[in-house]
Amino acid sequence: MNAPTAERPQLRVGRLVKAHGLKGALKLELYTDAPERRFTPGASFSLQVPESSEWHGKTLTLTELRWYNAQPVAFFEGVDDRTAAESLVKAILWIDQVDDEPAEDDAWYDFQLVGLRALRDGVEVGTIVRVDHLPAQDLLAVRTPQGEVLVPFVGAIVPVVDIAAGTVTLTPPLGLFEELPDAPDEASAEDESKDAPA
Repeated sequence: MNAPTAERPQLRVGRLVKAHGLKGALKLELYTDAPERRFTPGASFSLQVPESSEWHGKTLTLTELRWYNAQPVAFFEGVDDRTAAESLVKAILWIDQVDDEPAEDDAWYDFQLVGLRALRDGVEVGTIVRVDHLPAQDLLAVRTPQGEVLVPFVGAIVPVVDIAAGTVTLTPPLGLFEELPDAPDEASAEDESKDAPA
């Protein structure tokens, strides 16, 4: 499953999570701090869906965004019943970047991240070669001398992204970038203690 590509960089703004009602509405998980700007009637979205989906390579145009119990629900042109809505569940929505629009906090385009040097404790451990967008979370693919490492793109593990400096700071858990030492064999330890002189 690949994110849509275009000449203009794109920003991931939401995921369709569940059909709502019988008229084609879909509950929406937001990946944007500005839904009132991103989800206006007439807004067009590229779709990230499996190649086997009937929606692969197509776009969706928003007709209305409503809120039910603080949950955003979207209506789209051509999605007129529950069956059509269910065929879009798990689709990720992308929009084209507008050159002069203000940037959102803690939001970066893929092209801004690719090529950044990954630092751990101030030491360079690799370079970001791509961003994998999965339904649960994004992953940074870091090329290291030992091979590629997939790093969850969450604040606890990637606390600092410094585009100007060309770096990301990583605080990965043990085992993500290195092999953990094997635990001592308890049985062998017991045998050694038995053989040791009293």
